[in-house]
Amino acid sequence: MTGTGPHDGSPIGPLLARRVIAVLRAPSPDAAVRAADALVAGGVTALEITYSTPDAPAVITELRGRHPGALTGAGTVRTEDEAARAAAAGAQFLVSPGSRQAVVAAMAATGLPVASGALTPTEVMDALAAGAHAVKLFPASLHGPALVKSLRGPFPDVAFIPTGGVHAGNAADWIAAGAAAVGAGSELCGTADMREGRWAAVTERARALAAAAGERADG
Repeated sequence: MTGTGPHDGSPIGPLLARRVIAVLRAPSPDAAVRAADALVAGGVTALEITYSTPDAPAVITELRGRHPGALTGAGTVRTEDEAARAAAAGAQFLVSPGSRQAVVAAMAATGLPVASGALTPTEVMDALAAGAHAVKLFPASLHGPALVKSLRGPFPDVAFIPTGGVHAGNAADWIAAGAAAVGAGSELCGTADMREGRWAAVTERARALAAAAGERADG
């Protein structure tokens, strides 16, 4: 990504500049670390470790030391305590699947970049009012890229991150519709990949998705 964009001055700017956020729901801490290694090797350097991963805060701490050039954050943050523990573990950003006001406010209170989940205009407004810096559109697969295009009408300055159903074959469509970045979970690195050690395949998917998501010139 070259040039400047509308979110460069925001705390979320460095995360959006990565274009692709890998959402890791790993079956074990070791699988999460191995998956992160494979993703970074493929050029995906924004790593969201979900709280469905066992010992997620410890994984975040390990990855901060293992991949200092990456941005490692916590996902599926659903409580105020999870936000605090992730921040204490060294998370560099926080992501929630929804826009519950108390949780988003607690995330914002950590001082970290925050992306809060939403699908409707009301949810987008609630997320922003609680302090979110970006809106995670989830599950994005329910509506497709047209959802971003529609929401950017009333919310032209909001950074939208569609997540769910995003892959190398449609990432450019999401970006062209106005997404600031994309989130990819099982389409990029699924549970079967991690259980069976398909690390080369994960690296190749990461490389393809990173290239697809970066195809649009800023404007």
